[in-house]
Amino acid sequence: MFKRLVMTGLLALAATMAAPGWAEEVAAQADVVQAAATVTINKGDNTWLMVAAALVILMSVPGLALFYGGLVRAKNMLSVLMQVFTLFCLITVLWVVYGYSLAFTEGGAFYGSFDKVLLMGVTPDSIAATFSKGVGISEFIYVVFQGAFAAITCGLIVGGFAERMKFSAVLLFAVIWFTFAYIPMAHMVWYWAGPDAYTDAAAAEAAGATAGYLFQHGALDFAGGTVVHINAAVAGLVGAFMVGKRVGYGRDPMTPHSLTMTMIGAALLWFGWFGFNAGSSLEANGTAALAFANTWIAPAAAALSWTFAEWAMKGRPSLLGAVSGAVAGLVAITPAAGFVGVGGALIIGLLSGVAGLWGVHGLKRLLGADDSLDVFGLHGVCGILGAVLTGVFASPDLGGTGVWDYVTNQVAEGYSILAQVKVQVIGVGVTVVWTALVSAVAYKLVDLLIGLRVKEDAEREGLDVTSHGEKAYSH
Repeated sequence: MFKRLVMTGLLALAATMAAPGWAEEVAAQADVVQAAATVTINKGDNTWLMVAAALVILMSVPGLALFYGGLVRAKNMLSVLMQVFTLFCLITVLWVVYGYSLAFTEGGAFYGSFDKVLLMGVTPDSIAATFSKGVGISEFIYVVFQGAFAAITCGLIVGGFAERMKFSAVLLFAVIWFTFAYIPMAHMVWYWAGPDAYTDAAAAEAAGATAGYLFQHGALDFAGGTVVHINAAVAGLVGAFMVGKRVGYGRDPMTPHSLTMTMIGAALLWFGWFGFNAGSSLEANGTAALAFANTWIAPAAAALSWTFAEWAMKGRPSLLGAVSGAVAGLVAITPAAGFVGVGGALIIGLLSGVAGLWGVHGLKRLLGADDSLDVFGLHGVCGILGAVLTGVFASPDLGGTGVWDYVTNQVAEGYSILAQVKVQVIGVGVTVVWTALVSAVAYKLVDLLIGLRVKEDAEREGLDVTSHGEKAYSH
């Protein structure tokens, strides 16, 4: 019996070897195996991602916390710091428990799988893909980098309902929203099999079918225009409507208590944003350098355009306007950072400064919501602007990088601005609808379970004392 099996196997092998193209097929398969076997970690890329991840963490605490804290009244300063700080800690833990697994493993078009719950199977030797064939980074670094993105996104939402929401409600809402809005958006936009899977047209088609929904459709989002900014902005706006206006809104003065703190926070945000954008290249290469340069020029241009537009409208330029303009430029360049040339970044910056000014004044009045810290006016309006303009200025004819073809390992030919802008608009639309629905349901659930707002007397006295038993200032 054994001899018969051996003879049958030998005859089958001989027949296969005699088939036309057998040698070429074996060689091609050997190349694929060799390519997969030679994915290595570059210590320089690893080092850069460690620095970039730390910079993104800096954006949350202290950057965003101080930026937001300075914008509220003194009686609510600590409450905002506490919300941002605690959300950072909460989302970090949830990211390790199940967030990373559901966002960055192969599964469906909207979610991954539970294969890496509690980072199961991730070891010091695990390699995560970059955007170059044969080049990887330590997966632990990728986990931290992406986890920092998730944490700051949830922190951004706080600005929509600042000064009136229960601390417990903030935390419960964040758990629901993170699970059903952030994770699927991150998977839809950023999950793919990696460049080494794209060996030929057939392999590329098979690999593409396993990617996230918007990635499959060709949406470009370098560092989070949809996943972070539009996502959080819509959630904040929905919250502003559903939590309701602050007591005395439109009647009592609600001016920022410390623009000094806001300026420091904005500067830390800008500093950390270099890790946010340039780190999203996942390598210490020319694309990172381009994203770094664009993160330098776009906010500078936006701060100037906001300042001069406000100067013309109101007769005086304000510090709040200047730092808000810088943040507007940072938001707008985020989806475009590694795709557009410096000229495109300059234009995006100039336009975003004016768009942000309109967002926090004109649009806010039209909407009629008490979006306390203008989350939608800045992150929503400028995130949408940047996402759409990415499709325009990514064109090689306008100094952009175009779209990379991983099968031929070169820039794809025939870039169409109109076609890409259409894809970008679809990406924006999916993000807005998805997060609006999830946010509305999440706020309603929280309201039914524990209530959204503090009592009116507690709100009048201030959340620092009534929610946390502390005061930001002793005098």
